[in-house]
Amino acid sequence: MDAGREKGGGKTIILKKYELCRLLGRGSFAKVYHGRRLEDNADVAVKVIDKKATVAAVEPYILREILAMRRLNHHPNIVKLHEVMATKTKIYLVMELAKGGDLLTKLGGGRFDNSTARRYFRELISALSFCHQNGVAHRDIKPQNLLLDGDGNLKISDFGLSALLSEHLKDVFLETTCGTLEYTAPEVMTRQRYDGAKADAWSCGVLLFEFLAGRRPFEGRNTSEMFRAISRREFRFPSAASKPARKIIHRLLDPDPVTRPTIEELMIKHPWFKKSSPPALEQVALPDHKECKNIRTMNAFDIISMSSGLDLSGLFEAEMKEKRMRFTLTAEVGEIEERVKKMGFGVERGKGGEICRLVKGGVVLILEILRVSTEIWLGEIKVVNGGKEFEEFKVGLTDIVSWHSDGALQ
Repeated sequence: MDAGREKGGGKTIILKKYELCRLLGRGSFAKVYHGRRLEDNADVAVKVIDKKATVAAVEPYILREILAMRRLNHHPNIVKLHEVMATKTKIYLVMELAKGGDLLTKLGGGRFDNSTARRYFRELISALSFCHQNGVAHRDIKPQNLLLDGDGNLKISDFGLSALLSEHLKDVFLETTCGTLEYTAPEVMTRQRYDGAKADAWSCGVLLFEFLAGRRPFEGRNTSEMFRAISRREFRFPSAASKPARKIIHRLLDPDPVTRPTIEELMIKHPWFKKSSPPALEQVALPDHKECKNIRTMNAFDIISMSSGLDLSGLFEAEMKEKRMRFTLTAEVGEIEERVKKMGFGVERGKGGEICRLVKGGVVLILEILRVSTEIWLGEIKVVNGGKEFEEFKVGLTDIVSWHSDGALQ
C-alpha cells in the first residue's frame, strides 16, 4: 500500500490530512475525488495522479496545471489549488470543490436566458482577463471546464493545456496545436503562430453563442465544411439573443486574430458588461485589474514550499545515481556560466547547449539544465572526477540556486 494512504473502517486517508470520499471522475492517469479535510471537515476536491501511469508526453501538462493554478489562486472565478502533496507513487492536488457541477450539465442540451448568459459570460471573461494579465492562456475553454460552486458562481478549471509565460501575453506567440475542435480558434487549428489571449477570446465567442442558442455556431459534415463556415463567418444568430450580445459574438468570432478584440477591450468598451442586473446576478463583482497586476507570480521556491513530499523532478528524469545533485534555478541561466568561470572552471559545451562539462585541474563536473517552464529550470550536476572542489562549486551558486539533496525537491 502507498505509504501516504491509510485505510481504516473502509475509509481512505491520505497523508493523515484528507479523507477520500466518493469518486467524481477519472482520466487516463488521474482520478478526482470528493474529499474531506480532517482538520475542519471542509469539503475539497482531490485529484490523484498515478506517477506510474503517466508517460513522458503527459508529464509537462501535470506541472503546467500546478504552476498555472498556483499563479491564479487569487481570483473568485478560478478553481483554487489549496495544496499539493506527494508520495513515491502518487501526486495529490487538493482543490476547491465545485458542488454545482459543470456548465455542460447545466445547459442540459438547452440554452440560458439573456440575463443568465450575461452573468456566466461576465464571470468567464473576468477570470480570463486575470489569467492573461498574469501570463496564462487557458487554451481549452469549453463548458466541461467551467464549473459552478454551491452558490452558482462560475469557476474555470483544468489548466493542463495552458501556456505559461513570465509576463503579460501581449506580443508573445504560441505554436502548439491544442484544445477541443469546436471551441478552438482557426489560427490554432491551422498551425499558425498565434496569440494565446486572442485564441481564448474566440472560445468565449463560441461559448456565448452556445449559452444563448443551445448549440455551437459552426456546423459541418466534416472538418473542411466547418473551416469553410468559420472563414466566411457563416452562422445564424439565435432569435433569443439580444442585440448587444449579437455584436459581441460577431466581434469575437472574427476569423482574423488581428482584428478580433481581446477580452480586456470588450470589458472596457462594451456597455453590455456595465448594464445593471438583478441582485442575484451581481454576486461576483469584476475585480480591480490594477490590483491583479500586482499579485506576485510563482517562482521555484513556491513549488518547493507546496509540500515536503513533492518531488516534481521525478516526473522528468530517471532516479539519481551517486555523486549527483539537483537544483532549482531562480536566476537567469547565463548567471550560472558567469559564476563557474569566476570560480576558475572552464566551460565545454555539448551539441545541444543544455549539457556542458566544467573542468578545473583534475576536477570534471557535468552540468545539465532542463527548462520546465518559462519560470522554472531544473539543473543536475554530476561529479565525474574530484570531490572537494564540488563543495566549492555548491557554495559559489548558493545565492542563485536552491540545492536538493539526493536529487529530491524538499
